[in-house]
Amino acid sequence: MRKASAHATVLRVVEEARDEIIDFTRQLIRIPTVNPPGDCYEPCARLLGNALRVDGFAVDYFVASARPEHTAACPRVNVVGRRAGPQDRPAMHLNGHIDVVPVGHGWTLDPFGAVVRNGRIYGRGAADMKSGIAAARFAAEAIRRAGIELTGTLEISGTVDEESGGWAGVAHLAEVGRLTNATIDFVVIPEPLNVDRVCVGHRGVCWFELTTRGRIAHGSMPFLGISAIDHMGEVLHRLRTVLQPELARRLTGMPVVPDDARRATININSIVGGQAGHLTQSPCVADRCTATLDRRFLPEESASGVRDELIALLDGVRRDIPDFDYELRDTMLVHPVRTPEASPLIASVAQSIEEVIGRRAAIVASPGTYDHKHVTGIGGIADCIAYGPGRLEVSHLPDEWCDIDDLVRATQVIALSILDLIGPAGLRSPGGITA
Repeated sequence: MRKASAHATVLRVVEEARDEIIDFTRQLIRIPTVNPPGDCYEPCARLLGNALRVDGFAVDYFVASARPEHTAACPRVNVVGRRAGPQDRPAMHLNGHIDVVPVGHGWTLDPFGAVVRNGRIYGRGAADMKSGIAAARFAAEAIRRAGIELTGTLEISGTVDEESGGWAGVAHLAEVGRLTNATIDFVVIPEPLNVDRVCVGHRGVCWFELTTRGRIAHGSMPFLGISAIDHMGEVLHRLRTVLQPELARRLTGMPVVPDDARRATININSIVGGQAGHLTQSPCVADRCTATLDRRFLPEESASGVRDELIALLDGVRRDIPDFDYELRDTMLVHPVRTPEASPLIASVAQSIEEVIGRRAAIVASPGTYDHKHVTGIGGIADCIAYGPGRLEVSHLPDEWCDIDDLVRATQVIALSILDLIGPAGLRSPGGITA
């Protein structure tokens, strides 16, 4: 079969499967895999695993039982399907996370009803990223239905906990040797970054828990105590007036979107103050105040420099306020990651976008992290990108949705890239194999 004919056949088969793609996406959405705490992971993993088995994959389940997140009530169950070709390599892995964020307020539709209306599928996870999982499954299935035998190996996985760091999910698969460069050449993560964009990495993140410590006293005589909240207020003032303007001047060369996210940032994710061990109001001077600081840093910065800069600011407060006392605890560190510019995976997906959608692909990077960090950082797989249906700006919002036409087109793009990278030799572009 010639390349043009193979492409035309696969594109047609995907379009013919439109109703099945929609239905499978809706089945996934209807399973409320809310994280935290990690509800319904096993039923969702089984749904995907059973579908992959029907599609000709050998299916295995990987339970991250040694992780602290894993409990009897909320087991961390991951699923991986493998469809081997005549050769083990090249090998391509399509990975999607099955967890979704909590529903929150403001919905006008059932968050897990998977309503179809005006060309869109609505529901929590519709964009992020159950549509992407459906696209991955049917991209592979379209090739099988077209009667095209792949030369290499194709894998599809559904993993847990991406919304909370991915340590029991993709990180676990990499740590146990199931997703590493020893067996895999290319990884596509169908995150919702729009159907005409290839995402090649993300900024880094440092999370800190900052606690200021004061001295308790009667609320009617605050002069006898030291307010940890007042001291935290001074820290927040300096973050806003000293550190944030400095960070705003730093600009990365990485193509992060939106444009404002090309700058280093810091955000206060949460703040709690009062008496240690008590959540209810009391007539006392607060002796504890704790804030979660979310620092997004650029490839041009270093994690150690980020921490040193924050400590310098805090020590400056201490010099000016002798009673100032604090504790800084590191809670998360993710380094920036970027796919090599010459990656054949970038070239293939970009070419497929142009063929399916009819416009040149944009090369972007994500403002937030995703499981690329584990694929490369632990698994050692350099050729990893994010590409999938859905729009990042509607992810996590009330009435989250995915456009059905985009879902189908993303499925077609992924299918063509599978053919290009691990398909029969006559259908592959030069340089499409990394042995």
